[in-house]
Amino acid sequence: MNSDQAPSGAQAAGVPVSQKAWSGRFSEPVDERVKRFTASVFFDKRLAVFDIEGSLAHAAMLAAVGVLGESDLADIRRGMEQIRAEVENGTFEWSVDLEDVHLNIERRLTELVGDAGKRLHTGRSRNDQVATDIRLFLRDAIDRIVALLGDLRRALVDLADAHADVIMPGFTHLQVAQPVTFGHHMMAYYEMATRDTERLLDCRKRVNRLPLGAAALAGTSYPIDRAHVARALGFDGVCENSLDAVSDRDFAIEFTSGAALVMTHLSRLSEELILWMSPRFGFIELPDRFCTGSSIMPQKKNPDVPELVRGKTGRVNGHLVALLTLMKAQPLAYNKDNQEDKEPLFDTVDTLVDTLAIYAEMLRGVRVDAARMREAAAEGFATATDLADYLVKRGMPFREAHEAVARAVREAAARGVDLSGLSLETIRTFVPDAGPEVFEVLTLDGSTASRAHRGGTAPSQVRQAVERARRELAGNA
Repeated sequence: MNSDQAPSGAQAAGVPVSQKAWSGRFSEPVDERVKRFTASVFFDKRLAVFDIEGSLAHAAMLAAVGVLGESDLADIRRGMEQIRAEVENGTFEWSVDLEDVHLNIERRLTELVGDAGKRLHTGRSRNDQVATDIRLFLRDAIDRIVALLGDLRRALVDLADAHADVIMPGFTHLQVAQPVTFGHHMMAYYEMATRDTERLLDCRKRVNRLPLGAAALAGTSYPIDRAHVARALGFDGVCENSLDAVSDRDFAIEFTSGAALVMTHLSRLSEELILWMSPRFGFIELPDRFCTGSSIMPQKKNPDVPELVRGKTGRVNGHLVALLTLMKAQPLAYNKDNQEDKEPLFDTVDTLVDTLAIYAEMLRGVRVDAARMREAAAEGFATATDLADYLVKRGMPFREAHEAVARAVREAAARGVDLSGLSLETIRTFVPDAGPEVFEVLTLDGSTASRAHRGGTAPSQVRQAVERARRELAGNA
């Protein structure tokens, strides 16, 4: 019995087995549970616009090489424009029986234009079709994310510029280390975000290669022109091996790795914002619109946005591990496993886009308590290294200077004062030839101002870094 002679149970929710794209080999319908289990239309329908773009470019190429007639091409274009409108206005009817975005669109096209719709799939497979759709989707996502990273970088630069000379404690091991400027601190995150941008732009080069033409895995016997399609879709070139083109998702893994680094950097900044907003620090205040209260404690103002960013970082990291695990044992070429690439990738993009959009706006509303920062910087003997440097410049070996200053710190701690609170007489018990000028190096302003080399924390250097950053951002606009 062939598929057209299937018994009365051979229809699956209105789509007979004989009408499925692969039906000829089968004599009974797909189990309802299997149908739901294997269908991807629930999530891959968001590729619809990119699927239409790829199909239109493919059809134009088929017509150019003489495989498709001009009237068929005109019908396909007309039908696709109607489908695009239906997708965009939400009237397109998606069917789980048609498995995925590709078959749903193909079936609707055939309903609209007849046999021309059936000819569209000539010379391609859903394997190279979906690989193309994902690359189109990801290329668009990278462009949007890079623009959002630009907004974040501008917000960081603006904060740095406004607070180039605001002194705060710099930490190592979360212990007061040396005084730095808040502007310098913000420019550290600017550098991270800049590298994030560079990574994603570099990833885009490998995303922007056309898989279409690889067909199922071995290419096609039709006289296709892959370069024609690549130009039409804005790809930089084609995937050079048909097996690789349909089966690997390293470009998606690379993107997700870059996304995980973006989120990791934002998570680090979030952790600092959370700490700094605590009354124990009191360094900053976040705008009310980015915080929430407590249902039981009326005094609370919780930094929910930074906390969620910190949490969502684990989500994106998890997607990276999921994609790596997905690919690790797949033989060439395409396997159904790869259907599982989309949800982690889609969620990574959505998480990153939402996080960056809200983060830049939040940073623009940060209010800095410069007095509290300065007060905190005066704690913890932050200028101890400056005193050691002072001694080295007067000829003392660094290790001896380090030991002398350590003893001075111990004395200051015992007296409950900072190093600058010790008398010159007391300091001379540790540093016999110290002069009155020693107090100049023990001031917070003197300490930060002395780091006046490129990359240093001096206000003058922060302003130069800001100017370089503004030129970089203007050049990338």
